[in-house]
Amino acid sequence: MAREKGGFWVGLCAVIFYPFTWAVSRWRVEGLDKIPASGPVLVVANHISYLDPVYSAVFVHRARRVPRFLAKASIWKVPVAGWAMAGSGQIPVYRDSADAQHSLSAGVQALKDGKLVLIYPEGTVTRDPAGWPMHSRTGVARLALSSDAPVVPAVHWGTREIYDHYNGKKFRPVPRKPVVVRAGDPIDLSAYRDRPVDAALLREVTDALMSEVRQLLADVRGEPAPAEFYRRGRTGPSPVEGSVEGTVEGSVEGDTAP
Repeated sequence: MAREKGGFWVGLCAVIFYPFTWAVSRWRVEGLDKIPASGPVLVVANHISYLDPVYSAVFVHRARRVPRFLAKASIWKVPVAGWAMAGSGQIPVYRDSADAQHSLSAGVQALKDGKLVLIYPEGTVTRDPAGWPMHSRTGVARLALSSDAPVVPAVHWGTREIYDHYNGKKFRPVPRKPVVVRAGDPIDLSAYRDRPVDAALLREVTDALMSEVRQLLADVRGEPAPAEFYRRGRTGPSPVEGSVEGTVEGSVEGDTAP
């Protein structure tokens, strides 16, 4: 299958990102065959480090596709980075503003155009001390239900050992760390597609999607996943099987950065 064309900026990022990932990690990719070779696809991933987008981009590029990230709009104001984001067709997310819905509309349109869209539904790097996914934003459910595009779960593990922004803010490229990026089987959403789209459905679908991501991460880590999603502002370890935690409705927005 021919590689999807990405243009100058995608090629430039590939020239930088590939050597970087090799230099700072001993990483392996798993499940490249889960990424459709063509047509629309929504990739739903966990977020443990600011380095995740670099690994996500290389992973998708190795599957011969071009990733379209939903990323915070402020990046577009940064010289060079903003040019790369605009030139490579990335999708700006305007947080907590009237333009937030436009970001989702752009994501929906990208799927309709047959593109691969990648989203980190947590909206930022997880604050869970153990690195499990947090309670996520429901924008991912809107995207997933907007078309019949396959929804593929993906996880990163090990990138936080290279750069952990919220615990010391240290970049530790030496020695090279083991990193895994794995994609899983597409998630079946047929049970939800004929139901009216309301807040309850969006929350249910979001949790279902992130439960699949969490289980995929548990498989990579080789340990049981917690029963509940971590919530920002709560201290202590992730809740374990059988624990009880209240529910608070999250934002409808999802993106790739804090």
